[in-house]
Amino acid sequence: MTFGDIVIIISVIVVIIIALMYHFGKKNYAKNLEAQSFINQYKTVTPILVIDKRLEKPSLQNLPKNIYEKLPKTAHIRKMPIVKAKVGPQITTLLCDKNVYDVLPNKKTIKVELAGIYISRVIGMNLEDKKKKTIGQKISLWLKKNQPKQ
Repeated sequence: MTFGDIVIIISVIVVIIIALMYHFGKKNYAKNLEAQSFINQYKTVTPILVIDKRLEKPSLQNLPKNIYEKLPKTAHIRKMPIVKAKVGPQITTLLCDKNVYDVLPNKKTIKVELAGIYISRVIGMNLEDKKKKTIGQKISLWLKKNQPKQ
């Protein structure tokens, strides 16, 4: 095999990988649009009391059986943000996005948009103050606060 043959084989493999990534990305985008329309259709504003929040793998112990069976196989492998909360008189297990998970306070009552067992948004909080910040962000905020006024 010559150097040219190796380059051609590698370029064909790269093109096939890119085509597969494009195909599966397009498929996932369509699924995400469908899920987002479902969330927008069924979301309601509800006050909840956050009891506990964790990043853990979904299991039958922390999710209802029918929800656990409907999750895709990839979701069973990775850790997901799971929130245990009191919604009305009932204690339930809820799922949420990572950005929502970061701003949820423990042991406090807050208003959220719920779509089934999915928390899509937190309402009525100043989210910028509650987000976890990096050291650089903390220093820049401190410098802005302590900057002399002219």
